[in-house]
Amino acid sequence: MTTPYTLFADLATEAPIPARGILSQTLSNEGDIEFLLFAFAAGEQLSEHTSARPAIIHILEGEGELTVGGDTHAARPGTWLRMAPDVKHGLVARTPMQMALYLLPR
Repeated sequence: MTTPYTLFADLATEAPIPARGILSQTLSNEGDIEFLLFAFAAGEQLSEHTSARPAIIHILEGEGELTVGGDTHAARPGTWLRMAPDVKHGLVARTPMQMALYLLPR
């Protein structure tokens, strides 16, 4: 790293929403914290799964449904979720959607 910080002036441009499918970009992976940006076409989903690490999900754009620990919640801009390791979760994008994911230290 040539500077002591990383700046993304506009996260939306880092993972443009695809016409179909899911796009993911790893934007940072330092100090045991990984930051990924996901972009979903409408109707796409991440089927229920778990993570071995604690994680934070932050919905940036679009609307859908977030399932976590057996509960379903509306996912819309500003929705924020922190999960312990091994919690089952999934996401359905009802509209084009962008999501930030932070994988935290174990």
